[in-house]
Amino acid sequence: MDVVLLVKAAVMGVVEGLTEFLPISSTGHLILAGALLGFDDEKAKVFDIAIQTGAILAVIIVYWQKIRSTLVALPNERAAQRFVLNVVVAFVPAVVLGLLLGKIIKSHLFVPSVVATTFILGGFIILWVEKRAPVAVRIQEADDMDWKDALKLGLVQCLALVPGTSRSGATIIGGMLLGLSRKAATDFSFYLAIPTLIGAGAYSLVKERAQLSMDDLPLFGVGLLFSFLSAWLCVRWLLRYISSHSFTPFAWYRIAFGVIVLVTWLTGWVKWQA
Repeated sequence: MDVVLLVKAAVMGVVEGLTEFLPISSTGHLILAGALLGFDDEKAKVFDIAIQTGAILAVIIVYWQKIRSTLVALPNERAAQRFVLNVVVAFVPAVVLGLLLGKIIKSHLFVPSVVATTFILGGFIILWVEKRAPVAVRIQEADDMDWKDALKLGLVQCLALVPGTSRSGATIIGGMLLGLSRKAATDFSFYLAIPTLIGAGAYSLVKERAQLSMDDLPLFGVGLLFSFLSAWLCVRWLLRYISSHSFTPFAWYRIAFGVIVLVTWLTGWVKWQA
């Protein structure tokens, strides 16, 4: 395996891990990084989705105590059963819409104008949410949600099917608008990411398996490793950050990145087509 290619895989893994759970869209960053590294062929697109599994492993480890206690209590405790049901209910809308609209979205929405617009618009939405009068908090902890709250968040997550939106950004900010505390919205966004991203990675690998071979294992292994390590650090940092900070810096970053998308597209520096 080419050492240079492994270094590129490591860089892409770091980009995935650092951006997957922040409200800044990992997809846009992976496209830009891949274009700059010359790592943007069809196999690289499968790689980008597959290495999300490494980032999800980091979430599982950070939340392992909660996940383990829920699984142990699942057969007998109503609270654990309600929590798992909420995750399933929130997961279903993205699966249904993703299967129905995935090809259309990829062929029609993954264009520079859409990516840049969603980056910039998302930034202004975050600024608006952070500066407006706060919504009365109904739900302090993710465990306090009912299935209707979960369904609403699942529908909000579907917005992330539009490139540049950010899955974590949509669910966290959407949750805050629906009356969840910042912590509850962030926690549930992470819980919901587990089936969502594992499912997307598995589906992509099965669908595109003809493009892959055993020779690709080192490439994918390096990407998964660095995705895991960077995501572990990022998730731990974000959970501390939200206890005393707003998401305003991420909003300004999104706006700036949207401008970068436009500039790199107009100058032909980055090929932004899917």
